[in-house]
Amino acid sequence: MAASEAKDPYAILGVARDADEDADRFKAVSEANSVLSDPEKRKAYDEFGEVSFQPGFDVAEARRARDAFGGGFSGQEGFGGAGPGGMDFEDLLSNIFGRSGPSRGTRRHRGADLEARVDLDFLDAARGCEQRFQVSRPTRDGGKRSESVTVRIPPGVADGGQIRLRGKGGEGLGGGPPGDLLATIRVRPHPLFRREDRDILLDVPLTISEATSGTKIEVPSLDGRVTVTVPSGTDSGSKLRLRGKGVPHPSGGPAGDFFVVIKICVPKDLDEATRKQLEDIGASNPPNLRAALKGDT
Repeated sequence: MAASEAKDPYAILGVARDADEDADRFKAVSEANSVLSDPEKRKAYDEFGEVSFQPGFDVAEARRARDAFGGGFSGQEGFGGAGPGGMDFEDLLSNIFGRSGPSRGTRRHRGADLEARVDLDFLDAARGCEQRFQVSRPTRDGGKRSESVTVRIPPGVADGGQIRLRGKGGEGLGGGPPGDLLATIRVRPHPLFRREDRDILLDVPLTISEATSGTKIEVPSLDGRVTVTVPSGTDSGSKLRLRGKGVPHPSGGPAGDFFVVIKICVPKDLDEATRKQLEDIGASNPPNLRAALKGDT
């Protein structure tokens, strides 16, 4: 090639002398020169391709995103290939760095669902409450973001029940929606109450004379203290029902019942005079309590 040809800019660019100044060739060469003449831009292009031209592109953030998706993308050879879940890495980076509109083949990916455990006192679970806790939500660049979440606990939620908080999971990718947060309820035992389905049971001790003669007793309930009438001749193990005073239904159905379970306490270490009185009472009205046990089984 002659010296004059080597320096001929038209020959270097490969365009005719009458080419319009807006020709694509001029623009492409100018852009290529601006990239390859800058060591940092050249290195970013070699590693990530054309997406590195986008305004605000950050090499360190792009590497974190690549690592978060399994490191399955690298350089020009892997650029444009599918990563985990079938996502094109160029689409992923374009989404991260704000390119308007999805590129051809962009796939929307829903964010990951998260799980959390919420510990509640027995009465809070029965009556309903609001609970605030911290969750660590995955971000689309592979990082984590701590966020305070408030969950409304409906009255009557049971141990092991689950509440879904929509949109509180991991961030979506490619314009996809976020995942959900699934909160599992763990209810701490109560020192007095126990729960069976939506019913509440409370063991109440009585003396022999109270059970024999009948009495009125005051007991705690979910709604505060209530007075219960114990009929005369009540046996140990009898259940006195307070209708509708149990656990509310989480979906607005009928509430359970509240049961007072009678436990007759037999006195111990009686003196001889008291023991004799009890024997006289039994002798004056001898019950045949075990008649049903006399037959063959």
